[in-house]
Amino acid sequence: MPFPLWQIDAFTSRPFAGNPAAVCWLEQPMDEAWLQAVAAEMNLAETAFLQPAADGYHLRWFTPSTEVDLCGHATLASAHFLWESGRLASDREARFHSRSGLLTATRNGDWITLDFPATPASETIVPHDLVEGLGAAPVWVGRSVFDVMAVYDDAAIVRRMAPSFERLSRVPARGIIVTAPGDAPGIDFVSRFFGPGVDVPEDPVTGSAHCALAPYWAARLGQTRMTGYQASHRGGTVMVDLRGGRVLLSGQAVTVLRGELSSEP
Repeated sequence: MPFPLWQIDAFTSRPFAGNPAAVCWLEQPMDEAWLQAVAAEMNLAETAFLQPAADGYHLRWFTPSTEVDLCGHATLASAHFLWESGRLASDREARFHSRSGLLTATRNGDWITLDFPATPASETIVPHDLVEGLGAAPVWVGRSVFDVMAVYDDAAIVRRMAPSFERLSRVPARGIIVTAPGDAPGIDFVSRFFGPGVDVPEDPVTGSAHCALAPYWAARLGQTRMTGYQASHRGGTVMVDLRGGRVLLSGQAVTVLRGELSSEP
């Protein structure tokens, strides 16, 4: 039985930008080893697996080497897949049951808004290998439930950063977020995300990182609605709206490939 498999660029309005995710549609549960093998074959930052549930869809995310607890861009891509494939009416809310609880997505024209849990970072001691790995000393370091966050005063430092992934892989966290104030009109903050420990040296646009970025910048800038730009080579824009313990993440998505996975488990 073939499995529908799409590749979708998330947090972008044009193809070959933003963050590519694979979305695989399943009619029934599949063996975890098979799911991981598919993700390794796709070799993208994330492969999402969708399966119908009584009230929405089961959703799981895999990097090429491991399953993760939360992923923004592959959730955005999954919602886009449901609406574009006709599996869900465009005016219906997408409801995803995941390892991070219930996540929802709504559509407004070309924009998709995700409702995610906020994961604020608390100030922490500087982990060993962090400064050496990033090549620049941050002005503040925090730790969220998933990641280490390093804050800089100058966006140029973040944009030019050429990290040592070997060093950063030793930092005990899913990944390292680097961020600084925005340096362009309409951009409140810039960021990048490095995750060599989960086989994602640099993630092009990381929705889940903005669940930590939004609380930090909301407190610093005194506003809850902001626009972030992830300054990777591909680049991508994430609009955030902090609402108490939740963060609304908004972005666009573009389908670049529609196909079928023919490999049987």
